[in-house]
Amino acid sequence: MTLIYGHRGAKGEAPENTLTSFRQCLSHGVTRCELDLHLSADNELMVIHDPTLKRTTGRRGKVVEHSAADLITYDARQGGPGWVQPCHIPTLKTLFEQCDFEHWQLEVKSASRTRAASTVLAIRELAQQFDLLDKVTITSSSREVLDAAQDLVPDVSRGLVAEYAWLDPLKVAHNYGCKLLALNWTLCTPERLSKAQAQGLHVSVWTVNEPALMHRLADFGVDSLITDFPGLARTTLGKD
Repeated sequence: MTLIYGHRGAKGEAPENTLTSFRQCLSHGVTRCELDLHLSADNELMVIHDPTLKRTTGRRGKVVEHSAADLITYDARQGGPGWVQPCHIPTLKTLFEQCDFEHWQLEVKSASRTRAASTVLAIRELAQQFDLLDKVTITSSSREVLDAAQDLVPDVSRGLVAEYAWLDPLKVAHNYGCKLLALNWTLCTPERLSKAQAQGLHVSVWTVNEPALMHRLADFGVDSLITDFPGLARTTLGKD
């Protein structure tokens, strides 16, 4: 059975990576999500995709230049589907408090060695605080992040995000002791999928928004798909 993950909550239905978006995902009965993390100036885990604020909030500057107390007041409705009420940048702590997901893919973007270490340690501390260690996977395409996760928080599940095939994703995933492979759907051939699954990897394919593609990948036997439209995916794959 192919599982469904909401991409940044329900990115196609509500402003991405906001509490509203994750609640929208849950409203469809989709209890798995993918989201992106950056540290604030005071080392709080903030749920936002870009390192800069411009695209989603219209503000200048980088996430890391602002305190968490300021960031949570910024309206992140820009560049997504229209929404009447303000939708602020949330902290990961707020999502853990208010959203009951079965599993979380927590993607950490590329970072310096120091920042990667700070980020993975903060994730582990928060996951432990909320008794979610077995429900989170730290995912990344960054060697620095995966290296830090493997060395510093080995008890937290790891996943490789693979967008390009210029390096063998299965080999890289193996080198970092990953349990999950988040694969760009264009790289998901039946051969690569079967090899990955034989290696013990959960293969999660992104970003899958067309019903025909959802059916095709489910027929291939992918373990899960990540979609901007979790409600559509649930209907398409007959989960209702």
